[in-house]
Amino acid sequence: MKFAHKTSVVAVAMALALTACSFGPSGEPPAMPSPVHYGAQAQPSRTVAANGVAQQFDIGSTAVPQWWRLYRSDALDALVEEGLRNSPTLAATQRTLSAAQQELRAQVGSSTLPSIDGAAQVERARSPVVPGVGPTEVRYNFFAGQIQAHYTFDLFGATRYANAAAAARVNVQGYELEAARCALAANIVGAAINVAALDRQIALTERLVAVASETANEDQQRYTLGSLSHVQALNSKDDAESIAASLPPLRQQRATAIHALAVLMGRTPDDAPVVPDLDSLSLPDHVPVAVPSDLLRSRPDILAADAAVKAAAADVGAATAQLFPSLSLTASMGRGGFSWPTLLSGAGGLWAIGAGLSQPIFHGGALFAQRRASIDTYDAAVLHYKSTVLSAFQDVADSLAALDNDAQSLASSERAAQAARAAFDETASRARLGSLPSTAQHASEQRFLTAQLGAVRAGSQRMTDTVALFQAMGELPSAQQHVTSKE
Repeated sequence: MKFAHKTSVVAVAMALALTACSFGPSGEPPAMPSPVHYGAQAQPSRTVAANGVAQQFDIGSTAVPQWWRLYRSDALDALVEEGLRNSPTLAATQRTLSAAQQELRAQVGSSTLPSIDGAAQVERARSPVVPGVGPTEVRYNFFAGQIQAHYTFDLFGATRYANAAAAARVNVQGYELEAARCALAANIVGAAINVAALDRQIALTERLVAVASETANEDQQRYTLGSLSHVQALNSKDDAESIAASLPPLRQQRATAIHALAVLMGRTPDDAPVVPDLDSLSLPDHVPVAVPSDLLRSRPDILAADAAVKAAAADVGAATAQLFPSLSLTASMGRGGFSWPTLLSGAGGLWAIGAGLSQPIFHGGALFAQRRASIDTYDAAVLHYKSTVLSAFQDVADSLAALDNDAQSLASSERAAQAARAAFDETASRARLGSLPSTAQHASEQRFLTAQLGAVRAGSQRMTDTVALFQAMGELPSAQQHVTSKE
């Protein structure tokens, strides 16, 4: 039975040797669908005009490097550049990548080139002898020095596949570094927009609190004079306190956002940066929308999944190559002797040369199990690549839909704010003429401030969703961060 199993192993190995493609998959990512448009409905060429900007979707454009500069704010550019320069998280990822690159160089050098070592030996020894025959002991010196060389021939590509897998995994880390860099820039820009929007909301809410308090005080005075019911005075007090209660949560959101921004930039929370005013940020009027085939080459998460497929394919090849013979060559040359004169004379020459051939015969099924495991891992990597691509398509589709809806929401909020402003101006004029009580003016101003709050929220949401689209488009990778392995 053992002999039959050994024969079957050899037969399978020979069959694999005769079929070159059986060593491993090609490593090319699976073909993915190329939809005509990302979302359930075709994206418009541009959004409706809101806040004076109708965003244009540039279909077929490539990713924009340093896209945050499109907001045309030097202060925002400085925040992003400082974060990319000083973030400890990003720096740690860069160091991890550098370490992986050096480990790859070590692996390639040690596995593809002969190893040569030098050795020297000096020894003083004593050996016992047979009693009664010659001296009672023998003392001698031994001197030797030699150079040893070893090389394993990569007959069936085991080393080549292993190095290719390692190189692909270094590329995975390189693309993950780019993904972290893109995410850091997007997080900084998003946090800055959020803080600026919260500053505006806090200022408007503080004015709302002041107006509501004035109304409550006036109603209390009118109740005291008997011209207003107690219930109406209490309602005014309730409205003022409810508006005042909304202010601390806004301040807390602002504190949390500014602390997060400081940490993203590599600062301590007590050294939070100055954030540009919301009005100083210009909404990008042109945003790129790459076609799906180009998106596959610009999204770092897709490129990382692609590299993982290549690594898994190379692992299959390496596991298959382990089923075949391995040939190694060793050689040494040097001099040795029991004295310095002997060491230096012609009689002291030492040399050796040898070759070794090994063929796996029986390993308890371990080699075949390892190959099957590598095939399953490759299949999982392919499925993960498909999932990553589909998620990327969804990110773009969601961002495009959000920008279209954000523009419509902001346009409606602006119209509401304009109507509330016109009503407030008219009410204020009539109040100054004495035809309306001051409480009517306060109520109109409250409606105007509330409408402004809605417009600020809609406008900031439009800006942050634009950030999300830029991030979804990815950024063209830096070629110098990635390595390839010679095959």
